[in-house]
Amino acid sequence: MPERNIDFGKFGARGIKGHQAVARQLDTLANFISTPITQRRGLLARLHYLTRTDHSRSAAREAGLTVTDRTLRAWLEGNRNPSRKNLQAIETAYYTVRRHNVVRYLLARLNRQGRGTRVEFHPLNQSQVDRPHQRALSFRTLNVRHWDRIVEAWAKDDDEALDDAWVSDATVDLGSEWGQYEYVTNIGFAA
Repeated sequence: MPERNIDFGKFGARGIKGHQAVARQLDTLANFISTPITQRRGLLARLHYLTRTDHSRSAAREAGLTVTDRTLRAWLEGNRNPSRKNLQAIETAYYTVRRHNVVRYLLARLNRQGRGTRVEFHPLNQSQVDRPHQRALSFRTLNVRHWDRIVEAWAKDDDEALDDAWVSDATVDLGSEWGQYEYVTNIGFAA
């Protein structure tokens, strides 16, 4: 695809792909549990979230948490601790279920009945690039009106689909300069 960077960082520029910055911001908006799973409080919070109702229990099983009810009860009561492999399964299931649960809310907030959400593009960091190789990049804002594919790809944790949706549904609206914002220091928006 034209405008895509093939050898990013060759001259010292630093940044992350735009879709990764969007995923990071959506994760912030999803309001995940901040206490690490390695602490008892974080583990209990995740387990309560995943086992509170029959619906959440079945969603956790679909997301890969396949332990018996007896084992879950022992973890909740503190009689046993999950292994490292089970901690990873709990964490993965938690993120999967939480993303699935907040999709509808985020879409309603971001689309705002067709009005969209204002997005800030903070250009990549060129402080380590020699003067002759620096590009003139400026802070840009854009109103993104179509978040459906972006949020759905984020919820499925599909990096390639998220990149495609972000470029096709948002970044190209920057006009002929859209390729300059493939890598950024930050993408900012609120919901």
